[in-house]
Amino acid sequence: MTKELKPNLDLQELQKLAGTWKLSGDTTGTSIYEWMDGGFFLIQYLDMQVFGNNVKSMEIIGHWQPFGEKPDEEIRSRSYDNSGNTMDFVYEIKGDTLTIWGGEKGSPSFFKCTFSKDGKTADGEWVYPGGGYKSTMTKIK
Repeated sequence: MTKELKPNLDLQELQKLAGTWKLSGDTTGTSIYEWMDGGFFLIQYLDMQVFGNNVKSMEIIGHWQPFGEKPDEEIRSRSYDNSGNTMDFVYEIKGDTLTIWGGEKGSPSFFKCTFSKDGKTADGEWVYPGGGYKSTMTKIK
């Protein structure tokens, strides 16, 4: 008898990201979040302009689980962009507040946003040593 695998329950909090978002503020563009079959990972496709740069990336978000090991306790991601960068993040959701830590939780580089009560907008800001920018996401689909 095969054991049925199920995604960690905390991933359900990411459901509020699922859909297509228009970016505004210091950024313009779109961000699309969709679930991979099975519900273990959320994939983000980003096409954004910030500070005159066009950033296109794909990010896989979920619990890292190296072969033969138990899933990591944190919701982690790895992003790959059109400049050859690979970046790791930790996602933390508490109520209507999402924090995305650059690297590890507690990092001085992070994005923090608050979702509106209806879940159709999220106002936030990336903060990092030496800079940052504001971004608002508005759900369009």
